[in-house]
Amino acid sequence: MKSLISPENYWGLWAIVVGFAALSIVLEQKYKWASVLSGAIIALICAMFLSNLNIIPISSPVYDIVWGYAIPLAIPLLLMKCDIRKIAKESGRILIIFLIGSFATAAGSITAYFLLRNNIPELEGIAAMITGTYIGGTINFVALSSAFNVSGKMVSSATVADNLLMALYFFVLISIPSVKFFRKHYAHPYIDKIEMNKMSDTENASKNYWKPKEISLKDIALSMSYAFIIAALANIISPIFAKIIPKTNFIFQMLNGLLGNQYLIITTISIISTALFPNVFSKIGGAEEIGTFLIYLFFFVIGAPASLIEIIKNSPLLLVFCALVVMVNMIVSFIFGKVLKFNLEEIILASNANIGGPTTAAAMAVSKGWFELVGPIMLVGTLGYVLGTYSGVFVGNLLIKL
Repeated sequence: MKSLISPENYWGLWAIVVGFAALSIVLEQKYKWASVLSGAIIALICAMFLSNLNIIPISSPVYDIVWGYAIPLAIPLLLMKCDIRKIAKESGRILIIFLIGSFATAAGSITAYFLLRNNIPELEGIAAMITGTYIGGTINFVALSSAFNVSGKMVSSATVADNLLMALYFFVLISIPSVKFFRKHYAHPYIDKIEMNKMSDTENASKNYWKPKEISLKDIALSMSYAFIIAALANIISPIFAKIIPKTNFIFQMLNGLLGNQYLIITTISIISTALFPNVFSKIGGAEEIGTFLIYLFFFVIGAPASLIEIIKNSPLLLVFCALVVMVNMIVSFIFGKVLKFNLEEIILASNANIGGPTTAAAMAVSKGWFELVGPIMLVGTLGYVLGTYSGVFVGNLLIKL
């Protein structure tokens, strides 16, 4: 059926895509229920309903532009403040448990893949996406969905399953400090301090995190030029690697898949740049805000081709897949956390940073009053953005070869 707004009505579609992305952000920061649901899911659901009601088309060159340009630009913008040397120096103990959880996530994805590969289509690419997002965050999910050419309907289904499971897991993590078993077997100095001082929860975490900052015209110009230059370089370099690296054996095939991946090259150039010139990039404002807004555009776009029937059909099994990955992450994190004598708060936040990313982990730290851990978990979680793409590409290529 023809949609009310045709695929060639570019201005009309851009107005809807950008408008609903903005609406989802406003709702997320204004209402607690929307903050819990997340603006990304609100944008996706809005697009799903608009396309299923034939108001907007399921495909259009407008959507292709978001896929092809918005995401490669978002990656360097969101990695602009990621100084690996600073992360290693300041994150301390929490980095160790985070890396253990990251390894558990990759192992969980591989395990879940072999259990469900006969029941879920395109599972190699989906396993890569889930590995990336459960080590890093949305940016990795987006990059890997493009890197492995996962279809729009499966990306939408995976997004619904991922975010539903993530929301349930956050509820579990938030509840853990009140469970007697964990209070008995793990140290919890920050919880003790709060209870002693009777500190209260803060306001909407999303609104608090994205509070107004000073951003100049020069900041916007430098951020965007940096993102375009990195994306352009990666677009030149990755095809060269893909062409010159032979595929004569398993090792070379894996290397070709890694170095020939545009998104991995974007990530690599970004972290090298910030490591070499940390003082330059740390002074540029607005990059994270612009990059995050581009991610919201993506979430609206991936909802457009989503058939509700297909999502109902595919999401339950994908929910099982995500649950298996999260269970492995949680079990390994808490076992090793106990063995290595980590605090309960450190384990909870590290697992949160794995599954949800640095912003959700920081938001949880703020909401629970563990303010001393906000900085370290943000630094460690940001490292997940780097590791997520590498890990996802490796897992996806490994499963394809196997």
